[in-house]
Amino acid sequence: MTETERVLNQVRDLLREFETSLESVSVREKVVALVPAFDAVRDLGKTLISEGLRLSARDRLLAYFLLYPRCVLHEKELAIVAGISEWARRVRELRVQHGWRIVTGVTVAQMIEAGDLDDLDIGDADLGVNDYLLADTNQDRDAAYRWNVANEIRRGAAGGQDKILKYLRANVGKPVSGEELSYVAQSSEWARRVRELRTEQGWPISTKMSGNPSLPVGVYVLERDRQAPSHDRRIADSVRRQVLQRDGYACRNCGWTHERWNTSDPRFLELHHVVHHAHGGSNEATNLVTYCNVCHDDLHKREDSG
Repeated sequence: MTETERVLNQVRDLLREFETSLESVSVREKVVALVPAFDAVRDLGKTLISEGLRLSARDRLLAYFLLYPRCVLHEKELAIVAGISEWARRVRELRVQHGWRIVTGVTVAQMIEAGDLDDLDIGDADLGVNDYLLADTNQDRDAAYRWNVANEIRRGAAGGQDKILKYLRANVGKPVSGEELSYVAQSSEWARRVRELRTEQGWPISTKMSGNPSLPVGVYVLERDRQAPSHDRRIADSVRRQVLQRDGYACRNCGWTHERWNTSDPRFLELHHVVHHAHGGSNEATNLVTYCNVCHDDLHKREDSG
């Protein structure tokens, strides 16, 4: 007899005992009689994962996610597989502490509301606020280090946006997930605060929609630890995307694209004013052109020296 069959028989026996308790007039007696069956059903869910009863809840959840990558998984099925009431905390540990890129419906909804996401690119699947999805089967090995940094910043006295910026500046050039930023900020408005850092304060934060289409959904990168000039901060995100798409996400001077990124040459894409803002140039797409930051800096140096 398999472990699943053994537990299933136990559930059947307990339910038969519960039928007898229905003759009682006390509601509490009925509830108490149902508790063992409830616990047995949770044990039954554990057995559905190979050697499930001998694994931790977190290990069972990870095994289940890996069985169904890029599939929308609902909270109730995860609760069944975990077999514990604190299953959501274990999912968060997998995401933030152990580096598994599990996207949550809450995070996606917050990104969409902030204008940082159009869709999740998962076909016809509908990711509700109580749903989860493993977007990548490759574990982020640097997550444990970032977890310690995130906890230190999270405990600080600064506001949510300042904590987000501090965390991004501690990870310049490195992709961090929206889940990490949400955790650090301790705010449901974290995605809006990130967008404000990019569009109002001029921090070069790239996302899949803004600057780097090769990034996964829900990932942010602070490209360099320097704010853009004040006039560049007034370029609307919609215009920025239009120019980048028009120029094929490539530097119009040297042809650099994100596919050529490497640690020895960590450049990124920026927008250059054809007619400088100081000379009356607008922030419209017709007056903007895509350059990599290296070519952009060289161009301004030549103009300043000339």
